[in-house]
Amino acid sequence: MKRRKFIQNATLSSLGVVAGSSVFASKIEASTSKILNIKNEIAGFPLVIATWNVKESTAEAWRVLQEGKSALDAVEQGCRIEEANAEGQSVGIGGLPDRDGKVTLDACIMDSKGNYGAVVYLQNILHPISVARKVMEDTPHVILAGKGAEQFAISEGFEPVNLLTERSKKDWEEWKKTSEYKPIINIENHDTIGMLAIDKNGDLSGGCTTSGLAYKMAGRVGDSPIIGSGLFIDNEIGGATATGMGEEVLKTVGSFLIVELMRQGRTPQQACEEAIGRIIKKNPDYSNFQVGYIAVNKKGETGYYSIHDGFSVTKFQDDKNENIPSDFFNKN
Repeated sequence: MKRRKFIQNATLSSLGVVAGSSVFASKIEASTSKILNIKNEIAGFPLVIATWNVKESTAEAWRVLQEGKSALDAVEQGCRIEEANAEGQSVGIGGLPDRDGKVTLDACIMDSKGNYGAVVYLQNILHPISVARKVMEDTPHVILAGKGAEQFAISEGFEPVNLLTERSKKDWEEWKKTSEYKPIINIENHDTIGMLAIDKNGDLSGGCTTSGLAYKMAGRVGDSPIIGSGLFIDNEIGGATATGMGEEVLKTVGSFLIVELMRQGRTPQQACEEAIGRIIKKNPDYSNFQVGYIAVNKKGETGYYSIHDGFSVTKFQDDKNENIPSDFFNKN
């Protein structure tokens, strides 16, 4: 075969291979795109889920996600709605005070990269969730407490606010007549909003904010601002957050446990149920307190479970914002 003919044939063959490879690559790309679209369709991203009946908060988080912003932005803005709700007596302004009449706030936030920030025993600041984010992003620390947290917030432009409303003050004064500290199931537990979100990119973030148990001892801190207890995010696996009797959540590191169970293959629902089971097993006095968990995995599957009846979650997914009663352990 002449050299020119050989080169011509070789060139044509190469073009055929390239063309074939190009077509094959296009088919793979189209197939992959189709799989990813199906995956996203099944997952229903974006997604917001939160503890209790907080439709205004989940609606705000959803709005932020629809603008294409991150899950971190969504949980911050969603939690801020409940923090500013003075009628709620549970989170932020209007929260029921400690036994000395001081409203003290705890909050934490965690992003998809594993970064975390928290404030504990914060006073006179309306939005602890935003201060927690500032701690995470603008300091070398992960937790600031008490006066130090307050001073930091003010230095960052947060205005001091009197958090004790007249209604909460009157309730506190009435409580002082007996000064009996006895938390009531599903009453004391409306003290927390824990929120998890997945944005359109499939990245997770979470936030948790609370005024804590009503009439607690001065200085008491519960699970809500503590990484692994009140909140934990692992962007490879999923996230979890808690509400209820913080002391019991702290002792079992509940949110971290749930994420690790999901890592081992449990669904979010199975993981929440097992985490509640750990508390029940370790504390036979569980009939006197409530704990509830919510969780979400990378597939967009959710789970929620509590010790007693009365716990609920709010989920915004597929343009539907709904409050859903949770299943529970103690059906006696």
